[in-house]
Amino acid sequence: MWRQMIPALRMTLLMTVLAGVLYPALVTALCQGLFPAQANGSLISKDGRVIGSKLLGQNFSKPEYFHPRPSAAGSNGYDASASGGSNLGPTSQKLFDRVKAAKAAEGLRNDIPADMLTTSASGLDPHITPANALLQVPRVAKARNIPEPELASLVDQYTEARDLGFLGEPRVNVLLLNLALNARQPQR
Repeated sequence: MWRQMIPALRMTLLMTVLAGVLYPALVTALCQGLFPAQANGSLISKDGRVIGSKLLGQNFSKPEYFHPRPSAAGSNGYDASASGGSNLGPTSQKLFDRVKAAKAAEGLRNDIPADMLTTSASGLDPHITPANALLQVPRVAKARNIPEPELASLVDQYTEARDLGFLGEPRVNVLLLNLALNARQPQR
């Protein structure tokens, strides 16, 4: 029996070291060397303090900031430990009622981008569509006393193109746009 067990135990130990230690260490070293910012979560720091990540949505609710899309992650939204969508489909009455109430609360018209009222699959999407951002320009411009064309130009400047020219859709990272606003005109 031990004649069969010894090679099996050796192979288990070898594979544990290879797949459980060496391979992850190699991949980690390569990622840290080639893509350090991405490997560390694309964190954004200000004055030595982490204020967010380019990869995770955050809630901005003041009128002087661009607002992200709604979040279904956690009880109050934007909870990275409770990432997940609402799983409500297009025929869901609950989704219809929620969107209708949000639209009425914001005083929005019918022809608006879907991402203004619907959550993303993860509930933590950091991006909004350029159309969503441009619809928010009048509110932000009024709150900050900035000319609308200047603010629209800033939105264009922070609009990211499709990846590789054909993957995904153009998008605006809300955190980066709001940080640019604060750099231009600091808020309390």
